[in-house]
Amino acid sequence: MTATPIRLLLVDDDPLVRAGLALMMGGAEDIEIVGEAADGAEAEELVRRTRPDVVLMDIRMPSVDGLTATRRLRGRPDAPQVVVLTTFHADEQVLHALRAGAAGFVLKDTPPAEIVQAVRRVAAGDPVLSPAVTRQLMRHAAGSAADTRQARARDTLTVLNDREREVAVAVGRGLANAQIATELFMSVATVKTHVSRILAKLDLDNRVQIALLAYDAGLLEDGH
Repeated sequence: MTATPIRLLLVDDDPLVRAGLALMMGGAEDIEIVGEAADGAEAEELVRRTRPDVVLMDIRMPSVDGLTATRRLRGRPDAPQVVVLTTFHADEQVLHALRAGAAGFVLKDTPPAEIVQAVRRVAAGDPVLSPAVTRQLMRHAAGSAADTRQARARDTLTVLNDREREVAVAVGRGLANAQIATELFMSVATVKTHVSRILAKLDLDNRVQIALLAYDAGLLEDGH
C-alpha cells in the first residue's frame, strides 16, 4: 500500500525536544517531517512553504508563542491541523489553543507511540482529547466568567435545531459517529451531515470546539 505520508511540522524552541520528536516520528513510515521551527513566527513561514497536514506545536515559546501561532494558522484557508505540546494537564493556555482551533493536545512526557498515534488521528480528522480531560480543563479555567460564558454559549446554540443540538451534546460526550448513530437512531452518513451543519452554523473548525461549546452551555452536566 502506498498511501501518501502525513506531512508533519515540528515546532518547539528547545532543539533537544525537536531532535527527540524528529527521532520519534522518523520511525513511522506513514509520517514525513517537512520542517522544524523554533517559534511561532518561523512556524508560520514554514507552513506557507511546506504545507504540512499536521503541526506539532509547543505552547510556550519566545517571540510568537504557540497560542498565537495556532490562532493564525487556523485562520488560513489551507489550515493544517494543530496538536499542542504541553507539560501540564490543566493548562489554561491549552484551553485557549483548543478554542482557537487546535485539534487536541499531548503531554511532552507522553509515550512516543501515543504521540505518533495522535498525529495519525488528527490527520484523519479525529480530535485528540477525551471528554474527561476537556472537563478538567474547563473546571481549571472556569473562574468568575463561567456564568457569562454559559449565557453566551447557550445563545450561540440557539441557531441549532433539536436534532443538531442532540448531536452536539453527543459530540461533547466524546462519542464517535458510529456511536452517535446507534444512540440517536440514524445512519452514520446522517450524523456526519449533522456535524458538518453544526460546524458551519456555529462557524467552528472541529469537533473539539463543539465539545467545548456544549460544555460552556452546561449541556454536559447531567452525569454524562
